[in-house]
Amino acid sequence: MMNREKLSSLLDTAREASLLAGQQILEIYNSDDFEVELKGDNSPLTKADKAAHDVIMSFLEPTGIPVLSEEGRDIPYQERKGWDYLWVVDPLDGTKEFIKRNGEFTVNIALVHKGEPILGVVYAPVLDKLYAGIAGLGGTLTVSGTTSKLDQREKLDLSRHGLKVVASRSHLNDDTQAFLDQLTAPEIVSMGSSLKFMVIAEGLADVYPRFAPTMEWDTAAAHAVLASIGGKVTNQGGEPLEYNKENLLNPYFKAE
Repeated sequence: MMNREKLSSLLDTAREASLLAGQQILEIYNSDDFEVELKGDNSPLTKADKAAHDVIMSFLEPTGIPVLSEEGRDIPYQERKGWDYLWVVDPLDGTKEFIKRNGEFTVNIALVHKGEPILGVVYAPVLDKLYAGIAGLGGTLTVSGTTSKLDQREKLDLSRHGLKVVASRSHLNDDTQAFLDQLTAPEIVSMGSSLKFMVIAEGLADVYPRFAPTMEWDTAAAHAVLASIGGKVTNQGGEPLEYNKENLLNPYFKAE
């Protein structure tokens, strides 16, 4: 395992990469031609995704650590499985949020060691909120340049009255409804992209049950930030989500 100094240096790299990638996304997001057709290879969404990816790669490639991202999802498992450390990146998480222009999209960068996310950065460019954390060393939230520590997570008690549950009001599937039905007077908190995890990191929600498909790059960075403050992201058997699997699809999970 890398020492603390090396991890801190890599976190600085990831933070800088996410901020500059966010700037690139905002230039496209705020441009006059945003209203053009959002489908196809020349759409604002595609341009923003690619611009952010290129910026991030310019920072991560010099680290010598391989990168797994949505853009490079076709790397064969035979090659990936030998990677001790790897970056897991989503240059623009929250496609729907980007298109709706509600600001709830993020840049996600995680460092994974032997299947475990040990460092993560989640940046929401429109909100100018940057969440960062290293396993065992705590997490921070930087809002418009001002940084504060994130509080350690307390153990989740599902029997508690009025738990705040991260879910979509408009897309409550049967599994999520069943989860809500076992709680006492739960309150739904709606949020887009990996910010669903970050409202938990900020203490604004208690639990995020996910009974729908996600990919590893959707969750790795947010998982790392939560883990840095004692939070958990576990599958239905209660085991932590693993990364750099042969199949990059996540199982259903619960974040707390």
